[in-house]
Amino acid sequence: MSGAGPASPGRGSPAAPPPADRRRDSPAAGSPIQPIIKDVGEVYSRLLDHRPVIQGEIRYFVKEFEEKRGLRELRVLENLKNTVFETNERVLPKCEQAMQDNLSETFKRLQAANAMIHRLQEREFEVRKLQADKVMAREEKCIAHWEEFMKEQQNKRVEVDEEHRKAMERLKEQYSEMEKELAKYVSF
Repeated sequence: MSGAGPASPGRGSPAAPPPADRRRDSPAAGSPIQPIIKDVGEVYSRLLDHRPVIQGEIRYFVKEFEEKRGLRELRVLENLKNTVFETNERVLPKCEQAMQDNLSETFKRLQAANAMIHRLQEREFEVRKLQADKVMAREEKCIAHWEEFMKEQQNKRVEVDEEHRKAMERLKEQYSEMEKELAKYVSF
């Protein structure tokens, strides 16, 4: 009801006097109609004017909703608190202990693997050093052999050059003797 109807005298506030410009005169205070009007107003307010009841129901519903919501949120917060407490008191120490156990074992394995790799690297270094030494020895041997070969070649070249020079001298002498002999025959 929008409140456009007649004023209800049973609302808990005294009935306001009607405006003075109304043409209808209200009955006198002592008239016999007055109790009937009052009773009709009460019946009207109880049977037809539901606004106070509806407003009360709305307030009750809102109050209950807020309380239930507040209780539900309190329950959620309490569950979260319990979960956090359980995690801090039980799960976290278990996780820390498991982590410490696994980390120490993992650290030992890592140290063992590191030691094995170090030994392998030392062996590989020794093998490479031996190979490098062998290569260097071969190179030195090859260089020495090459130098010896070059010396031999030089000596052979000197010998060949010497033989060539001697052969040239012999040929020159032979040709000069042949020229002398020819010169004897040409003069005839």
